[in-house]
Order: sequence, then C-alpha cells, then structure tokens
Amino acid sequence: MATPTQSAAARRRIARGVHSPAVRRTLLVVLVINAVVAIVKIVVGVRTGALTVLGAALESGLDLLNNLIGMMLVSVAAQEPDEQHPYGHDKFETLGTIGIVGFLSISCFELLREGMSALSAHRSPANITTTDLAAIIATLVANGFVVWYERREGRRLSSAFLLADASHTSSDVLVTLMAIASLALSGAGWQALDAVLAITVALIIAWSGLQILRQSIPILVDERAIDASDLRSVVLGVSGIRDIRSIRSRFTASGQLFAEVTVAVPGDISVDEAHQLADEVEASIERAFGASQVTVHIEPV
Repeated sequence: MATPTQSAAARRRIARGVHSPAVRRTLLVVLVINAVVAIVKIVVGVRTGALTVLGAALESGLDLLNNLIGMMLVSVAAQEPDEQHPYGHDKFETLGTIGIVGFLSISCFELLREGMSALSAHRSPANITTTDLAAIIATLVANGFVVWYERREGRRLSSAFLLADASHTSSDVLVTLMAIASLALSGAGWQALDAVLAITVALIIAWSGLQILRQSIPILVDERAIDASDLRSVVLGVSGIRDIRSIRSRFTASGQLFAEVTVAVPGDISVDEAHQLADEVEASIERAFGASQVTVHIEPV
C-alpha cells in the first residue's frame, strides 16, 4: 500500500504531466483567435488612422507574442525537478507573467506618446464606415470569449500564466470598447476625442500591468503561502506532536504548497514511530491545504 507521502508525489507527477499539454492547447486556441483579431484591428486602424484602434491592435499583437512565449515557458515549467532546480521549474511560468508586464509597459508608453502627439498636432481619424465599426465590434466579441475561456482553463489547471494572460486580455476588452467609442464618435463628428480616448486606453493598460505584478511578485519572492497559526493548528492536531519549533510555507505558480515544519516529539519513541508521525503531518497538511510537498524535521523533547 502506498504511504500518504508517496500518494501525494504520484498525484503531483500526474498533475504535472497533464498540466503542460493542457495549458499549451489552451494557448494555441487563444493564439489563433488573437491572430485574427490583431489582423482585423490593424487593417481598420491603418485605414482610418484611429489611434484607439491602433492601440487595440498593438494590445492584440502583444497578446499574440505572449501566447507564443507562454507556450515555450509552460513546457519548461512542467519539467520534473532536477539537480539544478530541486524545487521544480514552476517559477519559469511566473517569469512569463512578468514578461507580459514588460510588453504592457511598451504598449502603454507608445500609446501615451502617440496620444499626446495627436493632441498637439490636432490629428484625427478619417473615412470611417459602418463596416469598420462592425469589424471592431466583432473583435470585441472575440476578446470576451478569450477572457472567459482563459480564466476558466486557468482556474481548472491552476495556471498563473493563463490567469495573467486573461487579465491582460480583459484590458483588451476595455481597449476595444474605447476603439468602438472612438469610431462611433468620430463618425458623428467628434474626431478630436480619439486622442483623449487613446490616452485613457494607455492608463487602462498601465493598471492591468500593475495588477499582474501584484499577483506574480509574491510567488517570485516566496511570500508566505499560509498563515502560520492555521498551519500550526493543523500540525498540532496530529496525535503525538508535542510542539512546533518553526514553520515555513510558500506557493508555486501551479498552486502547489511547499512547507517546512520542525516539530517536537517525545524523546523515547523509536525512529520508525517518528517517521510515521512525520507521514501523518504531511498527510494532514495535504488534506487541509491541497497538493503539498512537506518537509518535516523531528526534534526530541
């Protein structure tokens, strides 16, 4: 019969094997949709000269690049732990989310610069047709589907990259709404508002990048995953544990918990009994907090 620790390890190997191909399949679907959306926005943006549409095209182009990078990073993140990376490769996926922020920063800067330039030079869109407006509305529907699909798969697969990319694409929805508003207002004679809306789009992009950083940095800096008091109560619930000397915890990008616990046990028990207590602690933590890799240090008291 497998011990609790062996069962947890087996489940982690299975999850890792399923996680990577499933995330790559999701990214491939999203990549195709984003490619079509980017092409449509580029054509409309170049034809009309609308900055908000070009900004939306830039966002979709960055989505496309993010998807390609993500497919490569997820493959690396799914590799088994090795001598150089004994804790696994999950953080490579988190690094991908930081890459998204870098691309967001570029698009934000360029859009702000173009918006300011358009305001000072009094540039405005021209030759806007109902076909242009209908095409951008169609891309809005596509953006909405991508956000829903990536969020659903990101939660199901515990993928930080998919969830971060979904947050990025949710900013695309707002950006595309701004593009639709710009085209509609320009068609009604309010062309000067395009530059103002483009600057607003840039601020939305900046906010999206900030939110992604807030989600990713705690994983990269190994912020505490679980309140020490909650972890302590679970460990002390194991019969035979006299005291807890230290507790550490952190989460990986895939949601796996790493914990290190130093516990005090009666000094007159055997090595075998101490090992069984350690197994019980590991099993209790996994039952309480999900997939876990727990290191238990035993000290006699």
